[in-house]
Amino acid sequence: MANWDMFRELDSLRREIDEAFRGVGLGRVLTPQFLTGGTRRFPLVNIGEDESAVYVEALVPGIDPKEMEISVLRNTLTLAGERKGVQTEKAHVWHRNERGAGRFSRTIELPAEIDSGKVSAQCRDGVLTVVLPKAEGAKPKKITVGVS
Repeated sequence: MANWDMFRELDSLRREIDEAFRGVGLGRVLTPQFLTGGTRRFPLVNIGEDESAVYVEALVPGIDPKEMEISVLRNTLTLAGERKGVQTEKAHVWHRNERGAGRFSRTIELPAEIDSGKVSAQCRDGVLTVVLPKAEGAKPKKITVGVS
């Protein structure tokens, strides 16, 4: 028997309601710049860590890595940029436009303080990987116990 989780159910319901009302009353399809208030997060990220660093992978397909803005302050990482819209020679009538375009900015709280002078980032196949070395004060210290 599966465990019932009220918070998981509420989150699922919130996502369904957001999807049902997306774009209602605006007369146009919403883009990520309108969705930064919490209904949709862009870019999607994975966050992990080990003893020495925090690792963030962000999905940024179709975005020029040279135009990405990455900033770190203490234990927060901000990713910002712009996804360009589709340029066509002729005017098309779009029946569905789910990819979205426009400016985005996402600030992520990290699990530890970061040494901002050593942060590195690399983008490959639409996946941005940011390596954030932990500040010395955030790294675990091994303490030896003396015997009297």
